Amino acid sequence: MRPPPLLILALTLIAAGPMAWSADAPRTPNFVYVFTDDQRWDALGVVQREQGERGRFPWLRTPNLDRLAAEGVRFRNAFVVNSLCAPSRASLVTGQYGHVNGVTNNHTPHPAGNLSVAALLRPAGYVSGYFGKWHHGNQSGKRPGFDTSASFVGQGVYFDCPIEVDGVKTPSQGFVDDVTTEYAANFIKANRAKPFLMILGLKTCHGPFTPPPRHAQAYEGALARRTPNYGLPAVYAKEGAGKGKTAAEGAEVPTNLGMFRGINGVDDNVGKLLRLLDELKLAEDTVFVFSSDNGYYLGEHNLGDKRTAYEESLRIPMLVRYPRALAAGRTEDRMVLNIDPAPTFLELAGQPIPPAMQGRSWKPLLAGKPADWREAFFYCYFHERGFNAPLTTAVRTADAKLIKYPGHDEWTEVFDLRADPYETRNLAADAASADLRRKLEAEYDKQAKAIGFVIPDFADKPPAAGEESRKKGAKKAK
Repeated sequence: MRPPPLLILALTLIAAGPMAWSADAPRTPNFVYVFTDDQRWDALGVVQREQGERGRFPWLRTPNLDRLAAEGVRFRNAFVVNSLCAPSRASLVTGQYGHVNGVTNNHTPHPAGNLSVAALLRPAGYVSGYFGKWHHGNQSGKRPGFDTSASFVGQGVYFDCPIEVDGVKTPSQGFVDDVTTEYAANFIKANRAKPFLMILGLKTCHGPFTPPPRHAQAYEGALARRTPNYGLPAVYAKEGAGKGKTAAEGAEVPTNLGMFRGINGVDDNVGKLLRLLDELKLAEDTVFVFSSDNGYYLGEHNLGDKRTAYEESLRIPMLVRYPRALAAGRTEDRMVLNIDPAPTFLELAGQPIPPAMQGRSWKPLLAGKPADWREAFFYCYFHERGFNAPLTTAVRTADAKLIKYPGHDEWTEVFDLRADPYETRNLAADAASADLRRKLEAEYDKQAKAIGFVIPDFADKPPAAGEESRKKGAKKAK
């Protein structure tokens, strides 16, 4: 697909600017951040091979993503601080939690005055572009903080999606992720002589889980392996929980093949960008990060979607390659968050990290050095109108988790993740685990204080007690 003349003109003007590197100047790195929508942490071929018999999707193949992992660092414990599309995107750009940056749901536009890693890199000569899914309600226009953008409004559509090029509606043809990857590739070509930040948000693998036609028949007939938490009702949804899944028996169960077929399309586009960087001789000096905006339930805890604080929802893939400075093929088990890339990019570019950013730079982890690193983090999903998932807060440590549902103390959950990685046994009321709960309660308070956690006035309010039941009754009566 050839980009429209408007984008070619904009990129040419940017590329011709006065801040190009001199041939002898030391290069600061370029930054490429590609992330999918709703891709689970284990939806990678390399993870499935590592898991062996425990892998749910042993047939999954992602050669280009596996290449990225083999040539860089794979974070095995990467998490989001809110498992939801727009808040995750806002956290990526600002390095902040939603109660600080103002985005706690999918229908709030991104505030124009927010901290922006793109704007903060500008004094170092960086040019920035945002491409693909933005999804802050139906926010239109050039993406805040970025020099240029080619994005779409809301969820967009998988085929022939109108693209806003710096806010100007422009038709496109073909599969939307192929289209936006082409825009991203042209931005890289146009700006190869200066440092750049390129962020590409792919629509895949969000519902309706439509893959590109070239992968429409992949994995035909494949089944997923059952896990101990498959069909086990979530504590907040036990009443009327789906009996179909719990009744299903056998070592294998049907799964969402459309999701994995879409991931094959993602893999294609990551491969295209990797090849482009090789062709332009930019690979050595480019920090390439691949991730997702949140995880996704596929029957675990009898759930679909995301939002709440079980592992399948808040855990994400995170791959980082920087050939100039990183040893290839490493894994790192210390916990990293989606608020970390912004401060990481700033430090690697030699720019100050604003005190208001709540993430931490990965520089010591990427260097493989010992560091005083986080041992726990705070999670919060704010109730969103129109959805059943409750307001959910949690603290996760390296080996345990406390989940609280404000207003529902009876739902409190405590899990020993070493003994029970699938979170099947709630220890909240277990006398033998009272000490573990006390430690987690103290850590919860510590982490909440560290981020200044509040439930802000701009967050959606959960329905009052009994209100939801009255609404359901009224609907049935109609």
